[in-house]
Formats: sequence, structure tokens, C-alpha cells
Amino acid sequence: MEWTGLNELRESYLKFFESKGCLRHKSYPLVPQNDNSLLLIVAGMAPLKPYFTGQETPPRTRMTTCQKCIRTGDIENVGKTARHGTYFEMLGNFSFGDYFKKEAIAWAWEYVTQVLKLPKDRLYISVYEDDDEAEKIWHEDAGVPMDHIVRMGKEDNFWEAGTDGPCGPCSEIYFDRGEKYGCGKPDCKVGCDCDRYMEFWNLVFTQFERHEDGTYTPLKQKNIDTGMGLERLASIMQDVDSIFDVDTVKAIRDHVCKIAGCEYGKEYKKDVSIRVITDHIRSVTFMASDGILPSNEGRGYVMRRLLRRAVRHGKLLGINGLFLKDLVKTVVDCNKCEYNELEEKYDYIVKVLTTEEQNFNATIDRGMKILDDLIAQMQKDGKTELDGESCFKLSDTYGFPIDLTREILEEKGMTCDEEGFAECYAKQRETAKNAHAATKYMGADETVFHKIDKDFHTEFIGYDKLEGDSEISFITTDDELIENAKAGDEVYIVSSQTPFYAESGGQVGDIGTIVTESGKCRVVDTQKVVAGKFAHKAVVEEGEIAVGQKAHFTVDRKTRYAVMRNHSCAHLLQAALRKVLGEHVHQAGQLVDAHRLRFDFSHFNAMTAEEKLKVEALVNKYILEALDIKMEEMPIAEAQKLGAMALFGEKYGETVRVVTMGDCDETASIEFCGGTHLDNTSRIGLFKIISESSVASGVRRIEAVTGRGVLELVEERAATIQQAAESLKLANPLDIVKRCHTIMQEVKDLEKERDALQAEITNLKTKSLFDNPYEVNGVKVVTAMLTNTRPDMLRKMGDELKAREADAVAVVAGVDGEKANLVVVCGKNAVAKGAHAGKIAGKVAALTGGKGGGRPDSAMAGIGDRFKIDEALDKVNEIVGEFVK
Repeated sequence: MEWTGLNELRESYLKFFESKGCLRHKSYPLVPQNDNSLLLIVAGMAPLKPYFTGQETPPRTRMTTCQKCIRTGDIENVGKTARHGTYFEMLGNFSFGDYFKKEAIAWAWEYVTQVLKLPKDRLYISVYEDDDEAEKIWHEDAGVPMDHIVRMGKEDNFWEAGTDGPCGPCSEIYFDRGEKYGCGKPDCKVGCDCDRYMEFWNLVFTQFERHEDGTYTPLKQKNIDTGMGLERLASIMQDVDSIFDVDTVKAIRDHVCKIAGCEYGKEYKKDVSIRVITDHIRSVTFMASDGILPSNEGRGYVMRRLLRRAVRHGKLLGINGLFLKDLVKTVVDCNKCEYNELEEKYDYIVKVLTTEEQNFNATIDRGMKILDDLIAQMQKDGKTELDGESCFKLSDTYGFPIDLTREILEEKGMTCDEEGFAECYAKQRETAKNAHAATKYMGADETVFHKIDKDFHTEFIGYDKLEGDSEISFITTDDELIENAKAGDEVYIVSSQTPFYAESGGQVGDIGTIVTESGKCRVVDTQKVVAGKFAHKAVVEEGEIAVGQKAHFTVDRKTRYAVMRNHSCAHLLQAALRKVLGEHVHQAGQLVDAHRLRFDFSHFNAMTAEEKLKVEALVNKYILEALDIKMEEMPIAEAQKLGAMALFGEKYGETVRVVTMGDCDETASIEFCGGTHLDNTSRIGLFKIISESSVASGVRRIEAVTGRGVLELVEERAATIQQAAESLKLANPLDIVKRCHTIMQEVKDLEKERDALQAEITNLKTKSLFDNPYEVNGVKVVTAMLTNTRPDMLRKMGDELKAREADAVAVVAGVDGEKANLVVVCGKNAVAKGAHAGKIAGKVAALTGGKGGGRPDSAMAGIGDRFKIDEALDKVNEIVGEFVK
């Protein structure tokens, strides 16, 4: 058995199945496309679901891929064992109604025995207990001895997802790794839980349709879906103990050890942390390269959890400072031969991970302070176990890992209520599950458009024309296909050709009209629906339309050109942002319509006023230079050589449309884009940023206008300035700034006069408060309620009262409009006798539904119901008596 590197294994597999007529396709992004059933791609077949279900026509009936995958179901076991991991690559070959069991089995056996040269006597096969056909092919055609073929039940060797849909028997290939990996039992065999017999390739024969009543019927289109873990195969070929010993993974593992200054294989606890970091840095690097950003929900939460878990284990290894960025380079170097996007987006990946690592370090500091307070309270109360709710709050709200909480408590001789934590966690998961809409595992839910022949496509002819003739091929409501529609009906019209652009890539769908000899429709939107079909959402305004009629399609010219101005400008905006802010900037979403452009981009700080001005100036420079805009289709490899930018997570075919703005001397922008554009930047007119704001962690949003939108904005702001000038009684609006400075100075002078008067009033009120004090156990107690008194006035009054009377407790409520506050002060002698301003303030405020507290000598509190102030002040003497004895 020859040693083979992981990257060489991947290439040998893909080339082998290319030789069998399979279309080789690059890995799809980790973010599922048009599939709400998955957060992340978890298997090689997941991106191909529409081809298996027949909803879409595949580019070829035979395909082969090496798919990036992430599974986090066993995340708690990652690191604890040498088997578990979250990121892996899945080798697969697929047939959509083409070859079936005979070819799939023959090619699998040929690849493992002739290409990989795995010894036949160490290979074992499992088949479904009722699948005589597969067993026969393995034995008679492939020549596998019967004592190396094992029949297994439905739980092990029958694939199905959910209660209905395509399904079928499986056949798996196992490799006997030898007695040293075994359990030592005399009956150890294929299927045993030990590590001796490793299953490394699963062949799924999708030949049945399962129905909700539990019955099965044969599928018209029988499919093949195979999956083989690349890392697992590499561990067999390299004769190593686990995936963490495979060459490319080991390189990362060794780098972790170098940073931590420790040796792998010497101490179990350290090995756990080394494995966690090694696995998780692979996952988050690939996730970042596909445009996923850390967040508190969805796939962003998965990424954040993995990243923080890695940082946490770095701290357990004694790694100080930021270290993930150093590991990214190793991940990229080990994988760039197949995933060139890693190298292209290296700076961006580093920025994303470093920012999150910095934030988490700050989170740990905050969490430590909260946990220290909880521990102090536990010690005061004589408790030794931290309740599960507090543990969960630390984890869920503050991002403080439960294992860190557990370790710190153990150092103090304490424990945490892990059962209570688990209950809180389960309750949250159930809530999230109930909030998540039900979806079908095999992809998009069925719609009325799935009833249309999957091979029917709409040809878009609107790049260079705004009208054209076609036939109305289908008319639908939301629920059914219909033959005709009359005035007043709202329907969807599907045709074989259209000049209407369907919403995609952030560009809204076209509006316009569709006219037949018997009716007229107003198109209010155009959408891509299923498998290359465009649906014109329309209202029948006149007469009647019917399937089969010839129709004239006309796009609203004014709206289309307004949209194109904003869309072309969005490309210039991205180019300008990358020049001003840095190469880490990538589009993270956009919406361009006739009114404005909204552009989301990756950046980690709010833009300064100077940066916004620079971006605005650069975009307008591109516009005024009247750069030609060229759109052309080319092979994706050629586009990449030109440096064309692609969208994160977007699924591209072998041929792409590239939009170039400028020429060889000055190329302002070059991007993959299927949208519609102007032919010259000068037609954009002008560009103006309206706002810049945060959308999510690491994502900013710019809203801007172009062309007529800029003129409207200028007119609107000019009108506002004119109105302001009239309000200030200025003849010349240009004097507004000077007048504003004068008014602000006048306001400051008036505020000073007001503060001086208020100080005098406060002083007079303070003196009068002690005219008739109430005495409680030798302490003077005074109360008062004052109107038109702000919190700062209350504080000042309290300070003066405290300084004046050492033996006094003063409780003063101040009402300022709808809000009311309370100040409580205790002189030093009163404090010595037991008075505590913070506790008194809390009790008095509680009587009004408010809360607050503070130091023994001074405290503030918020009042809930101001109409209960008098009632609360009447109880002050009684409350003070609880403390002063």
C-alpha cells in the first residue's frame, strides 16, 4: 500500500471519475443555495438535491465532486477523541438517472484496488439485508469473497431522510486496520464499535420513493450518491492513527504545538486542546472564505462557537495574545492547491478571525468579573454550587463557555449545576426549533412552478433590448396552473423569452407591460422561480390573456435605466471602498432599485467623515472620467485570471458574465455579475452617500443615490436650508452657520444664568429642610418632594445636606416633567449608627415600583409611579428605624 498525500488523493479520485464520463465540479460553497433545510453543507450530495429530486436538470447526468462540509452534531466530542471533527471533505460520484449499481460498484472496486492498491484481503463490504442484487454484483462481478460481504439491517444500510422522498439501500466499504486497533473480543467483526474495521466509502442506491404512509414504490429515475471522507481515506493510505495525523491536518496540529510550546501525544488534556484548535481553525477559515461572519444566530453562531472554543483551548494551553491569525497561513498553504479562494481572501479571513478573537478576549474579561461576583456571593451565602441558570446566562448572554466556568469553580473548590445548565440549554433549543419554519430535507418546498416541465427555461434577451415578442407558455396563480386570466386577475406569466430582468444579485426585477391581441397586463415584478424559469407577476388591466398567445413584452424604460445607474454605481462603490479602506472589503449584500442603492460590505469599524468623503470623491471621479462599461461572457478560469471579483458564497457555472469598467490604462472595476448595466459611467450622473451604518458584526451598510436621485437630494436639502433661514429671519441662507454659532453661545450664557439661579434656589430649599426634622433613635430625618428638579440638582442638594448635618438622613424626591428620581444621603454620624443610604433608597423606591441603590452615605433611585411619592415618603421614618437602632 503506497503512501499518498491528501491533496494527491483528492486529485486521483476526481481524475478517475472524470475518466468514467463524470463532470468534475468544484466544491460548492458551505452556505446552501435555495435550501432552507440546512444551515451549512453537511454532505457531498447536499448541494445536488434539486438534481436528485428532478426539480432541476443537472449539467450532466454524471458528476463528481470533492465537497467542503461542516457537521457540528458531535462538537462536544471534538478533541476528546481522535475521530471526531467538524470540517471535512467528502469525495463523491453521482448519477442522475444514468449508471446504477453495476457501474457504481465496479468503479468503486476498481478505484480502491487498482488505483489506491488497497489489499483486497483487508477490504470488507456491507450490503442491505434485502439487497440480493448488490451482493451478487460484489461477489460475481467484483470478485469479493462471500466471507468478506456482510448483510446489515435498515438502521445501518438503508438511507432515507424524513417521512417521504427518495431513498434506497446502501453498500459500504470497510478496511481492516489490524488487530492493534481492535477491541480484543473473539467475535470482533465488521460493524463492531471499535476502530479496527473502518468504514470509509458509502454507496447509496436511490431507487425507491417513500410515502408518508410508510410504503415504498420504485423511482422512475434511479440515482447513485456516493460519499467517502477524504481525511478518513488519507488516514488509511498513510497508515496513521487518526485524521489529526494526516499530512495536511498534522501540519496545522504541529503549528499549534509550536505556538503553545508543547508536544503532542504526551498529555491527554493538552492533546484535547490541540485537536480542538486544529479542527476548529480549519472550519472557521473555510467558513470565512465563503462569506460567513460570526454572529449570535444561524450559521454565524456556529462559526462564533467554533472560533471561541478554539480561543478558549488556546488559553488552556497557555497561549497568550492573538494566535489564530498565525494558524490561518498554515491552513491556506495546505489547501490552496484545490481552494484558491483561500489565498485570494487571505487578508479578509485574517481580519474576520482576529476581530472576533479580540472581541472574545474582552468577553472573557467581562465574564470573569461577573463570575467573580457570583463566587463572592456564593461564599457569603455559604453555597458551593453555582445554579444552572447563572451558568447558562454566562454562556448564552456573555459568551462565557461552561467548561471555563466549571474549571474556575473547581479551582475554588466549587461546582456548577450542569443538569440545570443542560435544562436551560434544552429549553432554548426547543424554543429555537419551534420558531424555525418546517422545511423539507430534500431542498426547496414544492411550488406551483415545480409543476412546469423541469427542462423548460426562460431565455433572457434584455441585456441589449427593452422589448421583444414571445409566447405566453404558462399562466399560474399562487396555487395552480391556469389556461387564461381576465381583467382584474393577479397572475404569474411564464414565457420562453423575455426582456424583463428577474430579481437576482440584489438587482430588483423589471416592471412594464405584456400585451396580447386580446388583453393587456401590467407587470409589477419579475422573479426567478425554479430551474431557470422567469415569472412575471402581473395584473390583467384590460381584456383577457390565454396560454399559447403571442405577446409583446415591454420593459419600463425609465425605471430600468434608473436601476442600472444604481447598479453600475454599486460596482464603482465597491472598488472605491477597497481603495480607501483596504482589500478586506467585499460585498456582503446589496439592493439596487430605481430610487437608491444599498450596499453592504465587510468592514470592522464605522467609516470616518474623511473616509466617506474620499469614497464619494473617488466614485464621482470614475463617473466624470466617462469610463466605458463592457460586459462579456467567458470561462470562469479566464475571468479569475483577469482578477474579476466574485461574490462570497455565490454558485457560478463554468461560464460567467464579467463586467469591466474602464480600459487597460485605468480599470476601475472588474466583477462577476449577471445584472444589467449602463454602457458608460458618465450616464450615472453623480453619486452621493446618504448614510453609513452597522448591519451586523463586521458588516457595514452604505445607502446612496445617483443621477436624478442626487438632484432630488440637493433640492430637498436646499429647501430645508431655506426653511431654516426663514425661521431664523435671515435674508441670506448662507448666514445660517454664523447665526447658529451665535444662538449656541446665547444658549450657553442662558444655561449659566439658569444654573446660578437654580443653585441659589437649591441652597434656600436645603436650609429650610431642617426647620422641622423628625428624630429616629437620635438621628434627624427629613423628607421633601420638589417639582421642576433635575437629577443633577438633586445630587447637588444631597451633597450639601450631607455636609451640613452629620447626624441626619435626608430623603428628597425630585420631579422633572414625567420623570422622577430620589436622592438619599446620610451624614457620617448617622452612618456610624447604622444608616445606609443605598438600602434606604432601594426600599423607598420599591414602594413606587422603582429601584436603585448606592453607597452608605449617598444613593440615587428611580421612581416608578410618581403619584405614589407622598405615600412612599410617609414610610421613610419607619424604614430608617429598621437600620438605626
